[in-house]
Amino acid sequence: MRACFPKESVMTRIVLACLALFAAASVAAVELTDTQRDAISERIRPVGESCMDGDASCGAPSAAAAGGAARSGEDVYNAACLACHTTGAGGAPMLGDAAAWADRIAKGTDALHDSGLNGVAGTAMMAKGGCVNCSEEEITAAVDFMIERSQ
Repeated sequence: MRACFPKESVMTRIVLACLALFAAASVAAVELTDTQRDAISERIRPVGESCMDGDASCGAPSAAAAGGAARSGEDVYNAACLACHTTGAGGAPMLGDAAAWADRIAKGTDALHDSGLNGVAGTAMMAKGGCVNCSEEEITAAVDFMIERSQ
């Protein structure tokens, strides 16, 4: 006696049964321990974050914005300005180099404060020296610190 179902229908049922078994078996593989989940989270976490100036929701807000005392000019210099102003990177005048600072200082402290806060077009000096978590008061203090040490 011949089967009531054509060959294709039997094959389709076999394939569907295999897929159902595979799906059921794969569900068990998804259950992870807390240690495994933590390890995965650590491997895929972002390396850093991008913060817009004034955004206190990410990174470290400035001390002044957080309600604390503003950092000293020397502290800000050591945290943000040091990389370029001790090596001369990007043409930055080096701290203590009176000759490199003379023309800049001659323009006045207001001009230097403006350069520190807004950057200098056509140079590597960006606004606030790239210190997004520095307040204007802290940048001004850092500029004053560099002026004092470079006269």
